[in-house]
Amino acid sequence: MDNYMLQRRYVGNNETAAYVAQDFADSFSIGKYGNRFIWDVVKIDFRINGIVSLFTGAWDVINDIFISAIVDRTRTRWGKFRPYLIWMKIPLTIFGMLYWFMPMFFPNTAANYLPKLIYFFAFSIINETANTFISISQAGLLSTITPNPEERVRLISQAKFFSRFLGEKMPEWTMGFLIDLINAQKIGLSLKKLFIIMGSATSILSAAMTFWFYMVSKERVSQSIERPSVAKGLKAIINNKPLLLITLSDFLSGFRISQSRSDYYIDVLGQASLQTLVGIPAYPILNISYSFVSPLRKKFTSKKLWIAEDIWTDMCWLIVFGIGSLNKNFMKRKVMIPVMMIEEFVEMWVYGVRHVIPDELYNEAMDYCEWKNGYRVEAMTGAARGLILKIQNVLMTSVKSFILAKIGYVQGMRIGTQSDTAKWWLFALGTGIPIITSAFGILPKFFYPIDKDVRTKMYDELSARRKLVADEMTAGLQISDTVEA
Repeated sequence: MDNYMLQRRYVGNNETAAYVAQDFADSFSIGKYGNRFIWDVVKIDFRINGIVSLFTGAWDVINDIFISAIVDRTRTRWGKFRPYLIWMKIPLTIFGMLYWFMPMFFPNTAANYLPKLIYFFAFSIINETANTFISISQAGLLSTITPNPEERVRLISQAKFFSRFLGEKMPEWTMGFLIDLINAQKIGLSLKKLFIIMGSATSILSAAMTFWFYMVSKERVSQSIERPSVAKGLKAIINNKPLLLITLSDFLSGFRISQSRSDYYIDVLGQASLQTLVGIPAYPILNISYSFVSPLRKKFTSKKLWIAEDIWTDMCWLIVFGIGSLNKNFMKRKVMIPVMMIEEFVEMWVYGVRHVIPDELYNEAMDYCEWKNGYRVEAMTGAARGLILKIQNVLMTSVKSFILAKIGYVQGMRIGTQSDTAKWWLFALGTGIPIITSAFGILPKFFYPIDKDVRTKMYDELSARRKLVADEMTAGLQISDTVEA
């Protein structure tokens, strides 16, 4: 591979910090408790929620097609992807705030109160549209801010270190702790106010960090002057074997039938903050695990790490499922808390690999597209991949909503008072069933085609091509300036 590309650092400290902050802010969310907000605070029946998810999911599938085409044909002085971060983040933040204030607008209303349902549906549609622009732009941007694949791994590792540990865990811990205090009537705060405060704070923080990243980031991988047509975009997708295998793996894994483990801790073990307690021994390992990624990539291929992480994680949760299923252990704190602690501790050793390698493989597939076709279609490629997965997700989300009704889950019951049957299913849906229903997702990973030799050849040739494109664009600008003069 071109030594210059590997040795050069394209992204400076300020831009690195902004990228990390932006990724942190995106994960700094109380989304894990989103069902609790809809069920217990806004009081929308989970079956109605499932129907709304079906419609918004269908819209998500439809809008991916034309939004990706818009993004891929975008050429501005600010770049191809960066403008959408700001143009869509502002309305998304406003509507995000309005979402968390929904219980203030519709206090003490029935689960089928029509104005509330219309508001919820409208928000879901608008939110989905803006998020599509942002997610497509964010996915494509990482592959353009640096042509150095090693630097991408460094950026992903640093970002995930902060976002997964602080961005994801901090609000989760805080929410779990405060929900328990509210349930025990230890503080003068209601669930409604808690969600308003935490939801608004996370929305504002996310917007601020995104704006910072927009101001300091640069798109360095030159886009071809040609704006590829939809037909060319589809051709680029069809002959991208790495992407097709990644997508197939995600698709087969997407048949995962699951329920948030936070519901298991709340409704079965009876205390939300137990999830935080269980994770304490593992948190140091979670952080350390990111430092393993670069050394492991030097010794093993990304393909081998991708497979090994999958097997490691699945085996951990199957053991938990087996132990919990014996003698109703799933309802016994004395048994399950130590078991879950050990599981978290063992699983976290591959946490960094699990969150870095898939992202890098996807960016590698984007580079493969450029290598094979001479142009990049990050947005359309991402949308095509997402199209299949989103259709599947729409169906699976609806299935999950109706599964809750089938297992005997009763909405609005006091914490820990669901039936034994419902409790077992919540445990199973948080541990073993997701692993069993998504097991075939590992098979495509064995056929991933980019090995060490192919990778070296690809990046050597890409380095030379990109220099030519950059030179052509520079020459074009010079001619334009001469004519104007």
